Amino acid sequence: MLSTAVVIAVGVKANSGEREVLGFDVGPSEDGAFWSAFLRSLVARGLCGVRLVTSDAHRGLKRAVAEVLVGASWQRCRVHFMRNALSLVPKATQQMVGATIRTVFAQPDAQSARQQWLRVSEGFRHRFARLSELMEEAEGDVLSYAAFPQEHWQKIWSNNPLERVNKEIKRRTNVVGIFPTEGSVIRLVGSVLSEQHDEWQVAKRYFSAGSMAKLERKEEVTEQPQLMAG
Repeated sequence: MLSTAVVIAVGVKANSGEREVLGFDVGPSEDGAFWSAFLRSLVARGLCGVRLVTSDAHRGLKRAVAEVLVGASWQRCRVHFMRNALSLVPKATQQMVGATIRTVFAQPDAQSARQQWLRVSEGFRHRFARLSELMEEAEGDVLSYAAFPQEHWQKIWSNNPLERVNKEIKRRTNVVGIFPTEGSVIRLVGSVLSEQHDEWQVAKRYFSAGSMAKLERKEEVTEQPQLMAG
């Protein structure tokens, strides 16, 4: 029996703000070559102009994004970062530490968020040195969302918007348990994602026309390199 992961890429169209399923694959999720091949397959099918990729902190994926989606920023999922951060402090202090770090995400703009991040990190240095070091290391990746319109922040700073899709896939695959072939996994997961894709096409826009217009104006000013969260 071989354990593998299903990886899914979901994107937001630059011209309409609508979500769609870009693709998926089955393979070793920690393998950098697998991630690179997956992203290259999306590019070969027409994916271009990616500005941001939101994901868990998989080193292989982060390297693949830099290599294949040149010009795109990477957002480290803040939910998963918080789990990593809280694992470095005693359980009795986790609620306080979590609340303190979350003050960063309540800031109204990028500069304020960065300043608060530094204050919080420095405030933890004496008592929780490892946590402070993690925050220093992860600052740029966790705060990437702040370079985008504020209306987008809650939908791009974590993978939470994809949890409903992930839960449905897990529910359907758990019923089967062990799949006889990789093809059988692809057929089942593909049917779930096809249903979700169709649902998104008739749903409300993920990002409003107004917020997307702000994104386009920012691109004209900053010349930053379609938005993707996966």
